[in-house]
Amino acid sequence: QVQLVESGGGLVQPGGSLRLSCAASGSVFGMSTMGWYRQAPGKERELVAAITSGGTTDYTDSVKGRFTISKDNAKKVVYLQMNSLKPEDTAIYYCNLRWALGRYWGQGTQVSGSS
Repeated sequence: QVQLVESGGGLVQPGGSLRLSCAASGSVFGMSTMGWYRQAPGKERELVAAITSGGTTDYTDSVKGRFTISKDNAKKVVYLQMNSLKPEDTAIYYCNLRWALGRYWGQGTQVSGSS
């Protein structure tokens, strides 16, 4: 059984930074692709960043150069460092774990940009 718990969301001014964390339970973290998704009001959920079991990363174009995904296999935690935040980054951010036998979602954490 896998559980994902996100933390680190909040209200931030444009240009500010936040770091999201996602702690995983279970034994499949090291063999999984971890991803951060987001869903803004009225929009579909989209992939923001992902990191494979081998450490290869991928980002959606709108966050390249601003966001960094990383992970700590020993702690079973994946991070999303978000810099130079923009109002359009406002969304609920979800952690996702995907491995050979399924995928799991966290409950989400709200990131809100203030003007």
